[in-house]
Amino acid sequence: MDWAMLLQLPSTLLGILAVLALLFALVQLVALRQHLQARRPFAALLRTLFLLVGLAFVLVLAGAGWSLRGYRLLGEEAPVATLDARILSPQRWTVTLGWPDGQTRVVGVAGDAWRVEALVLKWKLPALLSGLPPLYRLDRLSGRYDDPAEEASAPRTVVDLRQAGAFDLAVLARRHPDWLPMIDTVYGSGAYLPLVDGGHYTVSLMRTGALVARPDEDTAERIAHPL
Repeated sequence: MDWAMLLQLPSTLLGILAVLALLFALVQLVALRQHLQARRPFAALLRTLFLLVGLAFVLVLAGAGWSLRGYRLLGEEAPVATLDARILSPQRWTVTLGWPDGQTRVVGVAGDAWRVEALVLKWKLPALLSGLPPLYRLDRLSGRYDDPAEEASAPRTVVDLRQAGAFDLAVLARRHPDWLPMIDTVYGSGAYLPLVDGGHYTVSLMRTGALVARPDEDTAERIAHPL
């Protein structure tokens, strides 16, 4: 995996810090044992305090990292995903979804178009002044029908792309806003394009939080001139 891409994941950065905090705690544990054996109670008490602080940091950092699984740092324009479509039958498709880190997932989509939605998280002061970029994660991929009547009655496909589940920073921010006062807003953004057989699409997220979907040249030509 590309380390530059890996370090764009806040969960990875927090995981590295959690490991460093764990190493610090282990050093304090070894020192504590030595002081106890040497019968130095004051030094042992001090090492115990350091050990507890280290373990507390491990729990906080590991918990924060778990809640941010699936999130990425948002730059000026971040590549979010690629999509490749193959038709199975009228309005039935296989879509291969790819992430910037090389992960892929094959899903079924029903409809005339695909739609991707992302969740964007922005910060309040002072985190904003420190230059901390917004975070984002893909939320769902769904099918979309051109005809509103079909949209209301035809089979729907919605693929959940979340990773953290219930223990998710956005979920915690909505349920317990007082716990996370540094979070300013949590909002969604979506983009969609028509499905064509063999179509290849890229999805990017602007720093403003807007999703932008683009077909490649061949796909754009077939969208403009369907058979």
